[in-house]
Amino acid sequence: MREQRAKLSRGNDLAKAMDYMLKRWPAFTRFLDDGRICLSNNAAERALRGIALGRKSWLFAGSDRGGQRAAAMYSMIVTAKMNDIDPQAWLADVLARIAGHSANRIDELLPWNWRSLPRVADSQAA
Repeated sequence: MREQRAKLSRGNDLAKAMDYMLKRWPAFTRFLDDGRICLSNNAAERALRGIALGRKSWLFAGSDRGGQRAAAMYSMIVTAKMNDIDPQAWLADVLARIAGHSANRIDELLPWNWRSLPRVADSQAA
């Protein structure tokens, strides 16, 4: 690859693309060392599709800080979806439990660790 690149002029579009790839070669080949890494980022791009579609609506988040909070919540909701968790059930459960939950155990409420508590009616029936 480097030999082929050396034959091209600096301003050539193909040379620019090759420079980009060679500069990031370890990242491009990381999947060869770890089979858990996906060859594409299609899942991430699909998750961002909703952001692109809602962009105009989010102009009115109230403030920059409101926009940051909305982005954080959107990220958590998409993370729940990617972990096969119903975002509405997760969010309702977390909001109901968070006030009484210990701050040093807050990671238990993150989507990838979350387990819904059995409802009181269900546990009394058993």
